[in-house]
Amino acid sequence: MRVIISAGGSGGHIYPALAIINKIKQHEANSEFLYIGTHNRMEKDIVPKQGIPFETIKIYGFDRHHLLNNFKVAYYLFKSCKKCRKLIKKFNPDVVIGVGGYVTVPVLMSAKKLGYRTFIHEQNSIPGKANIYISKFVDKIAVSMKGSTKYFPQDKVVFTGNPCSEDAINTLQVDKKKFGLTNSKKLVLIVMGSQGATTINDLMVKVLPKMAKESYEVVFVTGTKDYEQISKNTFPSNIKIVPYIDGMTGLMKKTDLMITRAGASTLSEIIALKIPSILIPSPYVPNNHQYLNAMDLVNEDAADIIEEKDLNEDILIEKVNNLLYDYKKLDKMKKNLEKFVVKDSGELIYHTLQELIERK
Repeated sequence: MRVIISAGGSGGHIYPALAIINKIKQHEANSEFLYIGTHNRMEKDIVPKQGIPFETIKIYGFDRHHLLNNFKVAYYLFKSCKKCRKLIKKFNPDVVIGVGGYVTVPVLMSAKKLGYRTFIHEQNSIPGKANIYISKFVDKIAVSMKGSTKYFPQDKVVFTGNPCSEDAINTLQVDKKKFGLTNSKKLVLIVMGSQGATTINDLMVKVLPKMAKESYEVVFVTGTKDYEQISKNTFPSNIKIVPYIDGMTGLMKKTDLMITRAGASTLSEIIALKIPSILIPSPYVPNNHQYLNAMDLVNEDAADIIEEKDLNEDILIEKVNNLLYDYKKLDKMKKNLEKFVVKDSGELIYHTLQELIERK
């Protein structure tokens, strides 16, 4: 299979794209890929390290606050479409895939205009503007959450789940001793993304010392940005502070309770591994989609939630202890997560792509 894939801006788009690539490689080892991303976002650092051919386009998202900037947006969209047409013609793919982010717009528009098969994947409960816009052009649309199907043409949409969930299931669990942890004690994993979240990190510095006498252990992933400052503090022996964990899902398999944001990829892993969680959705994302992602689980008693505006030391410790010391609550949450599990998401996406290509 020859595939052009595009996704950008955040790990929530990039990692599902990489999961799709890995699934195609499992089935067709000789497949060839070209990844098209932005020149200044995180995909430019992540994707080339995976040994995937990578091309950049210079493009910016629509600016709702400074409308004059959109003349620049339109100019770069025109230039990007021109470059994408050249790249697509030269590579001659079987299918062109978009996995979210404004970078996908010129890629998929150009592919459709040239007559290539097109496919997009949406991770969130509320679709991003890019996917809403290009859904009218593409041939097939895959979604991670059933609630988002209503935003797309029904004759194109298919529920597949998030391919990151399948990767999580197949990841080997790590030995807790690697992190200085005790196998016999419960584990709370706190992580707010690769860069962390400064507001919550500041709160954790106050909260964690109050957990000194508890019978559980905590791994607090600060993110690289705040680690140096946070690590200057003294924490109890049952609290471990790290900037980043490579292969996080390996530790998640040993986790009893997770405190995290509500990004789509993170939730897909929580669901796949059936990890009870306290979700703190980021209020700084478009359409408040993390809150809506979280509420999909909360409404089924499959997770708990604290909105950032309500977050304080007392409420966080109370929720952690209420869950960890109540085995019935933990078990109920795990059972309710089962309702959301799509174990073969990557397989569903691969076979959908196969069918799409065969229609050519």
